[in-house]
Amino acid sequence: MKPADKHTLTEDAQGFALGVFLCALSLQFLTHAGLITGQTAGIAVILSYLTGWSFGVVFFVINLPFYVLAWMRLGPQFTAKSLISVTALSALTLILPDQISFAQLSTPMAAITFGALTGVGLLVIFRHNGSLGGLGVVALLVQDKTGFRAGYVQLCADALIFGVALFLFPFMVVAWSLLGAVVLNLIIAINHRRDRYIAT
Repeated sequence: MKPADKHTLTEDAQGFALGVFLCALSLQFLTHAGLITGQTAGIAVILSYLTGWSFGVVFFVINLPFYVLAWMRLGPQFTAKSLISVTALSALTLILPDQISFAQLSTPMAAITFGALTGVGLLVIFRHNGSLGGLGVVALLVQDKTGFRAGYVQLCADALIFGVALFLFPFMVVAWSLLGAVVLNLIIAINHRRDRYIAT
């Protein structure tokens, strides 16, 4: 019988499906309001705004170098799961804009909803030993090696990304975007605890 602390293939599949869907949905709120975010997704959003390229394509390409680090440090299983999650998210962000629209969406609500949905989505993915690649891989690696929370690592990276964004976007866009990033990272920092949740 499979040990109780191991996820089954079915459990992993539903976990990744739910986590990726929530993150893809959250990006519809973010981009509809013209906001940005941190991490690798934030870099991809900024590049897509500046170049007109699809977020999904940019996000997928940016993540490619991080798979090498994930393979070397976190193993082939984690890397494979992350690749599947990133690919699925990239595809969903191409599909969802034709499936959802907003008659009214305030900027504060967009920021908070983005942060909450992404935070929960990432928690689900993390708990099934995956990630959405990029800087999230680095954050998880730092937490596992040093004990410094992944959410706080991501907050530090976000500070740098938002600092650069101040030179590219209006101040209020960056300010509301920062609210969403804070909500997201606090959810991860408070709830992502490997010492409390050990299923793999």
